[in-house]
Amino acid sequence: MGVSTEVPQTKVWNGKKVPVYPMQFIDFSKLLSQEPAEIERLVRCCQDEGYFYLDLRNIEGRRLLGDQQETLKLMYRFFDAPLEAKNEFGLVAPHLGYEPVGSRTGVLENTKDGYEMIKVSRDEIQKDSPHIPAVIKNSTDMKVLENAIAGANIATKTILSALSTGLGLTGAARFENSHRNDRPSTSTLAMMHYIPSEPTAKNIGHQKHTDISSLTYLFAEQWGLQVRPPGAKEFGFVEPVDGCAVINVGDSLRFASGHTMQSCIHRVVPLDPTEHRYSIAYFLRAENDTWFTDSEGRHITAGQWHDEKFFAFTSPPELQALAPSSMILGGMTEEDESAEAEVQASKDAPSPVVGATELKDTVQVY
Repeated sequence: MGVSTEVPQTKVWNGKKVPVYPMQFIDFSKLLSQEPAEIERLVRCCQDEGYFYLDLRNIEGRRLLGDQQETLKLMYRFFDAPLEAKNEFGLVAPHLGYEPVGSRTGVLENTKDGYEMIKVSRDEIQKDSPHIPAVIKNSTDMKVLENAIAGANIATKTILSALSTGLGLTGAARFENSHRNDRPSTSTLAMMHYIPSEPTAKNIGHQKHTDISSLTYLFAEQWGLQVRPPGAKEFGFVEPVDGCAVINVGDSLRFASGHTMQSCIHRVVPLDPTEHRYSIAYFLRAENDTWFTDSEGRHITAGQWHDEKFFAFTSPPELQALAPSSMILGGMTEEDESAEAEVQASKDAPSPVVGATELKDTVQVY
């Protein structure tokens, strides 16, 4: 199953026609049944493209779709609250807490992002007194968050298990054995609100990147997500499909697979800048002490990779330029394209002069 070159439709963004890339559908119920043909298709999706739709339009998946809708209701109320209520604890840790608009790099060069975000980690939600703002720390909302995290964890672990089976992995080598529920990790539920902006605004969206995670489980009912398939010369939109989640392969699974899987290069842009856009992402991440070999050939733990890449995300372009060239894109490469409307990529910056650990220390001071 090679990458499709068919472009069935386009959308106009930033004054030009942008492709809408087709994506494969993987049936969640068939993965639960470990159907060999579906597992084979899943493996090829992850190796060839690094993303796919997870079809949840079945009795097993409808529970997860219900969790999504309840989470959206919670998000509407949370993001409508005063800033001081949302920012009660601030950013407790890179995978936990509130980030106001402008905390990260935006889509356009030398700009900031256009969204705010609240993150609730899987480890934190299980504590007796989790660091969650009081505005959503009532019993009803806590149950919504628990259900959303539990359901997303089950869905992504099902995918991991199917990938292990499809690749013939056994015993400790199976992917799910580095994602055990009782071991510390930075797995987290991230809820994002992209604010309306003027059509000519510069501080918009979310810069191009690959995800830190092993798998990203994403719901977004509105247009805005763009991917850049391996070998493609430009970004293209992903069509929101009712009843489906979008699954991205992240850096950690790419590393764990011996770099045979594709880590999805993506970004978010405002197709309709006048709307409030909401998205829900569960980032399934490996146990903190899991060892990988990254794209620079370094032996690194999942926890260390998370911390280094997070600080690169939140640093300004001049500090991102100091990171290893593989940091923002996880070692994935791009074909040349016009620089117009392009994110400032670390590979286009001057040669790195310090390592990622030094970058982390620099950004913490910054």
